Amino acid sequence: MRKFKKYFSIVCSIMIIFFVSGCGPKREKGVTLKLAFWGDPEEVKIIEKTVKPWDEKRDDLNVVLEHVPTGGDTSRYVQRILTEIAGGSAPDVVFMEVNIFVDFYLKDVLMDLTPLIENDKEFSIKDFYPDVVKRFTVDGKIYVIPRDTAPFNCVYYNKDLFDKEGIPYPKDDWTWDDLIRIGQKLTKRNAQGIIEQYGFYTWVMMNFVYSAGGGFVDNILNPQKCILDSPGSKEGLKFYHDLMWVYNISPKPGSLDMSGAQLFETGRLAMYGSGIWETPRFRNITSFDWDIVPFPKHPKKGLKTGTGGSGYAILKTTKYPDKAWELVKCLSGDYGQSILADTGLAQPARMSIAASEHFAYDGKKPKNKKILLDSVKNVIYEPFHPRWNEIARKYIWPEIELYHLDNQSLETTLKKIVPAVNRELKQK
Repeated sequence: MRKFKKYFSIVCSIMIIFFVSGCGPKREKGVTLKLAFWGDPEEVKIIEKTVKPWDEKRDDLNVVLEHVPTGGDTSRYVQRILTEIAGGSAPDVVFMEVNIFVDFYLKDVLMDLTPLIENDKEFSIKDFYPDVVKRFTVDGKIYVIPRDTAPFNCVYYNKDLFDKEGIPYPKDDWTWDDLIRIGQKLTKRNAQGIIEQYGFYTWVMMNFVYSAGGGFVDNILNPQKCILDSPGSKEGLKFYHDLMWVYNISPKPGSLDMSGAQLFETGRLAMYGSGIWETPRFRNITSFDWDIVPFPKHPKKGLKTGTGGSGYAILKTTKYPDKAWELVKCLSGDYGQSILADTGLAQPARMSIAASEHFAYDGKKPKNKKILLDSVKNVIYEPFHPRWNEIARKYIWPEIELYHLDNQSLETTLKKIVPAVNRELKQK
């Protein structure tokens, strides 16, 4: 028996050396696909949770994940991918956001997915929100399969602060007038007259511009002229400014050493306007109860909001378009979008998943997520222009900031912005 054990031990040792050294039989997987994406740790977890189990079940694929740190600047992601394409080491599938899509499309590096969609009987583009599909479509050709849509249409509110003051919670059809009235009641000052609790704050200035009938340009798909000096635009810009300087329900620029989300988390902000992506973070709040409502409507013109969104594209340089298509379907299909929806991080682009127990009716906070099912009908995307981000960063936001600081008038602000933007739009 001892001799058998000794013999068995020797055989096992030889087998271990045999396999570890690479001399033994090795299970070869199929082609290698590289998936590039960016995002915070939560985003990385979602991608890993979606792709890895799916990949492990397949012998024909080996998916390599390439996370690209951006530091909040998505131009780094664009440059990284374009550099890899030029260097012959490009990924096969790339994560695509609605605004950087413009950069990639104009560089002519994305594969037209329309033939793949039409030849795949298992896949239907009809289950996706039409507006986000339209954003990723040019001249009838679809270049990106949407993963999520992201209307900037969530006003998070602290229910405990409302209860303390005996104020009814805001309703889904509330207006700008309601916002001012409620916000003033929930703004609190200390004995020295310093505001310790604000009624409302949002970074989403454009919602007020859009809802008042204004905008940044005359035509989103083919911008020719800046319209920030139109009556609707000026009304929206002034209303946002007045929330800080006239009604005093929002913090003035530079007056705080924390973000709006942090202000809400600490109980010092009654209402915070943003997008659904704040949900995972706010679910960690244990000191008070909260929910969401849509942004308030313009008293006469209704509600329009800005939006984001993302999806997955296949680069023209891939050697395996059919395999890459399978990966895209994994990420944007029922399976992938259900995993995304369960996190609360984003609204799935598939209407059936968004309106299911995975998202709108999951029973988790925020309980009023169903408002987002209709929000997608009233969204406005940023202009489809190759240099829009640069134009906005250079000419629009610096002047708007001076106006928000109350350092210059609205008229002076617009006289600086509009001619400069018009000049740039002509230089495509």
